[in-house]
Amino acid sequence: MTDTIVEHADRSLKVGTTLVEMEGVGKAYGAIRALEGINLTVNAGEVTCVLGDNGAGKSTLIKIISGLHPHTEGVLKVDGQEVHFDSPRQSLDHGIATVYQDLAVVGLMEVWRNFFLGSEIRMGNYPLAPLDIRGMREIADTELRKMGIIVKDINQPIGTLSGGQRQCVAIARAVYFGARVLILDEPTAALGVKQSGVVLKYTAAARDAGLGVVFITHNPHHAYLVGEHFIILKLGRRVLDKKRCEVTLEELTAEMAGGQELAELSHELKR
Repeated sequence: MTDTIVEHADRSLKVGTTLVEMEGVGKAYGAIRALEGINLTVNAGEVTCVLGDNGAGKSTLIKIISGLHPHTEGVLKVDGQEVHFDSPRQSLDHGIATVYQDLAVVGLMEVWRNFFLGSEIRMGNYPLAPLDIRGMREIADTELRKMGIIVKDINQPIGTLSGGQRQCVAIARAVYFGARVLILDEPTAALGVKQSGVVLKYTAAARDAGLGVVFITHNPHHAYLVGEHFIILKLGRRVLDKKRCEVTLEELTAEMAGGQELAELSHELKR
């Protein structure tokens, strides 16, 4: 993979245009409230980072935006219009793509096959028309190169790529298929420092291409490298909601580590 990033932008979207809004959104599973009173804005050309430990509500937030679970309170808007997703297809139809931590790829299939997985191009409109293999290979290679992603062989199994490279292929795929909002679910959680850097670079490339990016993570250092807006969740509620100019990395890290609770514990231990 090279270090070159080539813009692949939707110039019809002005940077800062609001794409997705949450106003007082919550989710209850019976008597259990997994999410409560969440306000969140996703703008074109910006990265909104959502941080929190396990059980903080990050997964529930993803599921609501991606259409897996409908919200039970509050308002969800896309392009200023209120929506209530009943399925992931509805979310996709609104230009929202989610790249999950475990990645929906087939390790033994070629890179180009995974790029078009579920959206294959056929040489005709009839059901049994053969796949346009040559066309898909060329498109996949071209689109990956537009994002600055160079693989040795577009025909190699995607399982032979590193974790960071697979994440980047998934990002390029989402851009190609028209995503305007990209949700990245803990993309660096299982990666080393070098591969995390690769993913962060292409997260920035997606931002620079005009997408609104929601970066889900528990790592404040990774978030601060790419984020413009930071939200920290704890037990389904916001405990911090600030723009980059309003918070330092040290403050973000301290809040993630427990904030006031950590200070109280430190005081007790000193005693």
